[in-house]
Amino acid sequence: METTSDMPDRLLKWPVVRERTTLSRTTVHDLRRKGQFPEPVKLLRGRVAWRERDVQDWIATRTKATP
Repeated sequence: METTSDMPDRLLKWPVVRERTTLSRTTVHDLRRKGQFPEPVKLLRGRVAWRERDVQDWIATRTKATP
């Protein structure tokens, strides 16, 4: 069985990040500015994507139950 660390890191475009996080573009921008959301990878001029592992890790930290 493959684990996340065995798989290559896919790059996610904005629509996929929005769908997985349910956050608006403005909220993601604000969180990035505060260092609370992963930075995207610059692909080309005006094109960015997020590492899937970074987004999944961010989601995991938000969904942990608090004691």
